[in-house]
Amino acid sequence: MHSPLDVVTVGEAMAMFVATETGDLAAAGQFIKRAAGAELNVATGLARLGLKVSWISRVGDDSFGRFILDTLQKEGIDRTGVTLDGRYPTGFQLKSKAENGTDPIVEYFRKGSAASHLSPEDFNNAVFRQARHLHLSGVAAALSDSSYALLNHAVNIMKSQGRTISFDPNLRPVLWRSEAEMVEKLNQLAFQADWVLPGLKEGITLTGQHTPEGIADFYLQRGVQAVVIKTGPDGAWFKNASGEQGAVAPIKVDNVVDTVGAGDGFAVGVISALLEGKTLVDAVRRGNTIGALAIQVPGDSEGLPTREQLGAW
Repeated sequence: MHSPLDVVTVGEAMAMFVATETGDLAAAGQFIKRAAGAELNVATGLARLGLKVSWISRVGDDSFGRFILDTLQKEGIDRTGVTLDGRYPTGFQLKSKAENGTDPIVEYFRKGSAASHLSPEDFNNAVFRQARHLHLSGVAAALSDSSYALLNHAVNIMKSQGRTISFDPNLRPVLWRSEAEMVEKLNQLAFQADWVLPGLKEGITLTGQHTPEGIADFYLQRGVQAVVIKTGPDGAWFKNASGEQGAVAPIKVDNVVDTVGAGDGFAVGVISALLEGKTLVDAVRRGNTIGALAIQVPGDSEGLPTREQLGAW
């Protein structure tokens, strides 16, 4: 790195094999290889918009790990904080081909992966001190106790230095020992963030509130500066610490191909716009736009636009 960073994020990336035909994964004979991971998707989207981004992780010293590193280089994402781990493998996943807007089936093979061994030892001070913003999600938090400890350490350091922090809960209940633990641990991170970006169902689970305003107030009362709630076909709803609030209409999409990655695209739009100094409502509009682009393609990140594509669309 030779210049300051806009964003640093931490997470797991996997090789993803997307079936080329619809139907049961067991019957699929051909797949397309892609890179996948919530935080990597966000890093990719931000980099394509021209932001300087660093992604922190561990990958195995194997073909999948090298594939992830090549993907980072191709997308212009800094990989200074990525450790090539010779002890543990890179995870992978199989994904069915969806049609008619239905959610694809995804099978994960990630237990014991290199990324699950992330720990506070992976805190790269040289990277973090250059970044003005930290983005985290609940996926990395769920990988292991040591991975959670790394995220908690990163949040504390960045907050103490006055940097902004965004948090997408991105719930993965199957990775947690219990729902109670998931709620407690993710809210501990969310309370430290400036911007919290839950889906409506996620917000209900995490707060016990059943309306967008109730969810937003739960976090705002605990020091969060802005809460943006994804409300699916209704678009999004937002409220900030100054009391500004409202709904932002969705972008209509005629052909929904794959809903996976929509939330990551939404986060790209909101985070990039806020870092550019745009208003919260404009940031949510951008989030809706990029989320709409993401669901019109079969992969997790293929629909994430460049700056020129975003402007044209």
